[in-house]
Amino acid sequence: MTTLYIVVPCYNEQEVLPETSKRFLAKLKALIDGGKITDSSRILFVNDGSKDKTWDLIAQYHEQDCHFSGLKLSRNRGHQNALLAGLMTAKEHADCVVSLDADLQDDINAVDEMLAKFEEGCDIVYGVRSSRAKDTFFKRTTAVGFYKFMRALGANVLENHADYRLMSKRSLDALAEFSEVNLFLRGMVPLVGFKFATVSYVREERFAGESKYPLKKMLSFAFDGITSFSVKPLSIITSIGFIVFVVSILAAVYALVTFILGHAVSGWTSTIISLWFLGGVQLICLGVVGQYIGKIYNEVKRRPRYIIEDFLNQ
Repeated sequence: MTTLYIVVPCYNEQEVLPETSKRFLAKLKALIDGGKITDSSRILFVNDGSKDKTWDLIAQYHEQDCHFSGLKLSRNRGHQNALLAGLMTAKEHADCVVSLDADLQDDINAVDEMLAKFEEGCDIVYGVRSSRAKDTFFKRTTAVGFYKFMRALGANVLENHADYRLMSKRSLDALAEFSEVNLFLRGMVPLVGFKFATVSYVREERFAGESKYPLKKMLSFAFDGITSFSVKPLSIITSIGFIVFVVSILAAVYALVTFILGHAVSGWTSTIISLWFLGGVQLICLGVVGQYIGKIYNEVKRRPRYIIEDFLNQ
C-alpha cells in the first residue's frame, strides 16, 4: 500500500487549525480504514515562523495522535520556502505527498481521486479549481490575465492551479535537483516532467483567519513568477528602447524640417511631456533590470532556503 504525507504550510493559523486538523485527520483515517494508504501516513504541518500559538497547537496534536507530524522552521521564510521544506522532509518518509493550504479552501476530498491517478501511474496530479464564480470581478480578471501573460512569456503554468497537488517520491527527488533560491513552485513543478493528470474541485471561502496573500503580496508573487521563468521582459525593454530611439529620430527630423520652413515654435508643453515620458520609460526599464540583478544576487550567495528548528514525527 501507499504511504501518504499531507504537507500543510502554516503561518499564524491558530484560528483555523482546530477545524483543519479535525477534517484532515478524518480524511486520513478514512483512507487508512479503506485500505488505500498505510497507517504510517501522516499529516505534516509546517510552521513558518508563526507569531501566534500555531506551533503550540501542532505540538499538541502530535502528542494526541501520532498521525500528526510537525516541522518548525527557525524563522519566517515565506509560503513557498515553507512548502518546499515540508515536501523535501516528507519525501524521505512517503511514497507520495499531497500539499495544500491550511485555510480549508481546497477540498480535501479531492485526495481520493488524486490517489487513484497516482495508482494509475501518474507522478504528479494537479488540483485545479473548477470555477472562479465566487471570486470578485477584479480578482477573476487579474487571475486570468496573469495566466495568459505567463504563457505568453513562455512559462508553463497550469491555469487555476495553486499549490494543491500530489507528487510522487520520484518527482520530488527530481524537484530537489532544482537549487534556485527564488522559488515559484507553480512554474518549477511542470519543469520536472513525468506523467501528470489533473483533478478538478470547488474552491471554498477561507474558513477562518485572514488571507496571507493580500493584493500587494499577490502582485509581488506574480512578478516573482514572471521574472523567475522568463527573460522576455528584458527583450521587451530592448524593443521599447529601439522604438523610443526611432521616435526620437523622427521627432528630430520633424523639428529640423519645421525650422528650415520657418515654422518653428517653442513648445514648452511638448518638451516637458517628452522629458517625463522618457524619464518614466528609463526608470521602469531600470527597475525591471534591477529585479533580475537582485535575483542573481540572491542566487549567487547560495544561502539556505530554510532552516529546520524542530521535527516532530513518529
